[in-house]
Amino acid sequence: MRTRKLELNCPVCQSGAVFYTCTPTCCFNHVCNDCGATFEPVSRVLGATIKGVLPPEPGPEAGDPTVACGRCESTSVYLLGDGRPVCADCGSLLELEYTEIARNIAED
Repeated sequence: MRTRKLELNCPVCQSGAVFYTCTPTCCFNHVCNDCGATFEPVSRVLGATIKGVLPPEPGPEAGDPTVACGRCESTSVYLLGDGRPVCADCGSLLELEYTEIARNIAED
């Protein structure tokens, strides 16, 4: 089952212009290019497993949004055709949540 790159919307302004600014060995800090807010996504396992998950082509670039799988901690988390996040490594169907949300105080 082919997937597409992970897409995240800013939890402050809902913009899709979000980029990843760190490395998985540190944190999952993302920044909104429109309002400057920062946040960290986390994933929770929903219980279902999907077999035959294939990464998107082309694959994500270093600054594209990413999150660790709540089961196996892989960063091979992509979107199914219906927009549900799934881990390509273990097949876990996931739910995303945003944490560490910080508004750009210059915007307030």
